[in-house]
Amino acid sequence: MSEPAEPFPSAGNAARDAFARDGYLILRQLAAAEDCRRMAAQALAALNPVVAPAEFEADVGYAGAPRGRAAAGGDTPRRLLGAYARDASFRGWARHPSVARMVRQLLGSADLRMSQCHHNCVMTKHGGHSSATLWHQDIRYWSFDRPELVSVWLALGAETRANGALWVIPGSHRESLRRGRFDGELFLRPDVPDNARLIEAAVPLTLEPGDALFFHCRLLHAAGRNDTDAVKLSVVFTYHDALNQPIPGTRSAQYPSIVV
Repeated sequence: MSEPAEPFPSAGNAARDAFARDGYLILRQLAAAEDCRRMAAQALAALNPVVAPAEFEADVGYAGAPRGRAAAGGDTPRRLLGAYARDASFRGWARHPSVARMVRQLLGSADLRMSQCHHNCVMTKHGGHSSATLWHQDIRYWSFDRPELVSVWLALGAETRANGALWVIPGSHRESLRRGRFDGELFLRPDVPDNARLIEAAVPLTLEPGDALFFHCRLLHAAGRNDTDAVKLSVVFTYHDALNQPIPGTRSAQYPSIVV
């Protein structure tokens, strides 16, 4: 695993303050171009044929997804699971000193862990049969002692509005949201007036290969469909402090976390 293309920027007060205020932080060109190419090549090789474990668009049933595995596009993979175990290039990025250093500073953690149960994947958004992901907070699907985790999303190619880039609502990680503001699938309900006002503040995040997005587990985010002909690839890992443990018996505790 190479060093970043540019010297790693220290997470000074300004960066930490921005993350605390907005719930996310983008570091441009954090991953070296060769490392991005290596991970992209590994991901593409695992898509044809699909190398398990994987999640398919038809399995989640989000807006725009095929209606079933037997329908047209039903074999379209949504993400390749278990990225950490797939190849040394993914392991190198997940534990890269630049990533670990920034996450430690953002979490205030001296003893960092990477979850194998959440994210730990390559997002593979295909043109034609990809789905849209509605507004949600990741922590609503996870079970930890404290809602304090940071995910790192690495763009392996350009991410734009046309190919389904992420949208975020800055500062939404500081909101106290009652259960009734979410639907049965734990997506934010746009019909609720307070939610509609939140969504008006949403911004799209345009990323280039090597750009890394650090975001809080309470940050509201969404993503559109891929309307291009090329698959969009992104690697995502999630981190927590060693003292912030997954709750026993939940999906968050299914596999042990990795020491970073």
